[in-house]
Amino acid sequence: MQKTLILLKPDAVQKSLIGQILTRFEQKGYKVIGLKMMQMSEELVNEHYDFLMDKPFFPNIKSYMTSSPIVALALEGTEVIKGVRMLCGATNPAEAGPGTIRGDFAKNIDNNIIHSSDSEETAEKELARFFKSEELFDYSCLLYTS
Repeated sequence: MQKTLILLKPDAVQKSLIGQILTRFEQKGYKVIGLKMMQMSEELVNEHYDFLMDKPFFPNIKSYMTSSPIVALALEGTEVIKGVRMLCGATNPAEAGPGTIRGDFAKNIDNNIIHSSDSEETAEKELARFFKSEELFDYSCLLYTS
């Protein structure tokens, strides 16, 4: 069973979209195994977005990601990484189809509502970055479809 990390970014929190986005994942049959609201520190932003640190727009990312709390979400399910990325839509909301999270809720690429892991290797690293092992839960889920 795959696991993945999703971050509901500051604009998702500020627009009160947490429940609507979470509902989409649960309705798809993905199991919530971890969930928390947190304020990202500059150090955590640097670690999470280290591959973008040399880009001229990185200061904007840091300012954006520390502007408000975020929600970190760990999901589990069959091919959850691919499925979540399809539900999220293209990174650039202008290219995200209607019915996707970014297509429905995001304004622009700078405020694109959500982050999701792009591979199993990335998901493992990102989950460890945002969740301690005791913050991830294994339980029976009656509506869970594997």
